[in-house]
Amino acid sequence: MSKSDNIVWHPTVIKRENHESLLNQKGICLWFTGLSGSGKSTIAQALAETLHKDKRHIYTLDGDNIRHGLCKDLSFSDEDRKENIRRIGEVSKLFVDSGTIVLCSFISPFIKDRMSARSLLENDFIEVFIDCPFEICAERDPKGLYKQAKAGKIKHFTGLDSPYEAPINPEITIKSNEISIEGAVQSIRAFLNI
Repeated sequence: MSKSDNIVWHPTVIKRENHESLLNQKGICLWFTGLSGSGKSTIAQALAETLHKDKRHIYTLDGDNIRHGLCKDLSFSDEDRKENIRRIGEVSKLFVDSGTIVLCSFISPFIKDRMSARSLLENDFIEVFIDCPFEICAERDPKGLYKQAKAGKIKHFTGLDSPYEAPINPEITIKSNEISIEGAVQSIRAFLNI
């Protein structure tokens, strides 16, 4: 990927194990994926709040927030979505290396792109599929995006005129139309054993 061949990785003095020892936790990436309005960000924020109360060092990366800065130059074309996820994967890897529990909330519609993030993070990648039927997400429509997409004001809208490829084998599946936010948080914490 690098456009320059004269760069060399600079090793750090403080290693991952030093960060994890100081924080008394293991750095991991919880990757929340699902349709817009499925509850990814809501569940991730609720989980972040409970982990913070338990003195866990966490950071939340949210799709909308990332597109205000790091990825503001990207559109919603398939190619730009791929680049969006690649950048987020790289940032997540840095957070995990710092011993942080990073909560990533991104539609990330394509299996191949999520698999690339998984390959980058290896065993530190935990896929959390927020499974909610399209009709319910469209009914919730917390940001008014479904209404705009159906009116033709938003192109390449995931689930409508752009595909969403559901995870095949996620570590955690949350059916957000069947479980409370608190129940979802408890399920994730039970899986993590924290």
